[in-house]
Amino acid sequence: MDQQMQDANRKVLLLLDNAPSHVVRDLPLTNVQVFLFLANTTSKIQPMDAGIIAAFKRRYRRFQLQDAIDRDEQQKADIYKVDQLIAMKWAKAAWNDISSKTIANCFKHTGLFERETQKNEVGSEEQDIENELKDAINQLPISRPMSVHELINPEEEQQVAHEEISDEDLIKLSSSQDQEEEEDGEVMDENPPMSTKEKLNVLHSCISFLDLSNPNHVIAHKEY
Repeated sequence: MDQQMQDANRKVLLLLDNAPSHVVRDLPLTNVQVFLFLANTTSKIQPMDAGIIAAFKRRYRRFQLQDAIDRDEQQKADIYKVDQLIAMKWAKAAWNDISSKTIANCFKHTGLFERETQKNEVGSEEQDIENELKDAINQLPISRPMSVHELINPEEEQQVAHEEISDEDLIKLSSSQDQEEEEDGEVMDENPPMSTKEKLNVLHSCISFLDLSNPNHVIAHKEY
């Protein structure tokens, strides 16, 4: 990201919570300034939690419900069945559909910036999508349909959505992972290591399999 901002001749502020994966200390950043939220403030001032994630989920659910309606009309057995590739495509399309106005409006809702008095076109857009979701739910063969709010914010998500991790928890987590790696290492040591010749044979087999100049390999590759 820092390299991209350098190429674009831009400087940006990156807001992060204290998730374990957000390790940014001692990084040589030139065009990105990182600001870490204080503990227990993520749900209140994190722009992603101020409507951006909700906007994404509304759009994703719209794809999901429309697909379920189509499968129901086609009399498919499981109208909610979705493979991983389709879900990934929906996620990409849902994110790309979120406008810059929506993201800017969510930033303003956090109170981190001064808000301008203007017509809330973004709120109207999100309400229109919620109305679409409500209509879609009513079209499905559901005896006790959930509300749009329950669809966008399932109870199981709320239980871990804003779980803060303290330094002590991080130390315990790291220690347990190290112990698991040591135990796994002990088990792996029971198997004799591969010799250099064996490794080369495996590599040669992989290269031979991917040799697309061979028609047989092309067919096998496509089937795989």
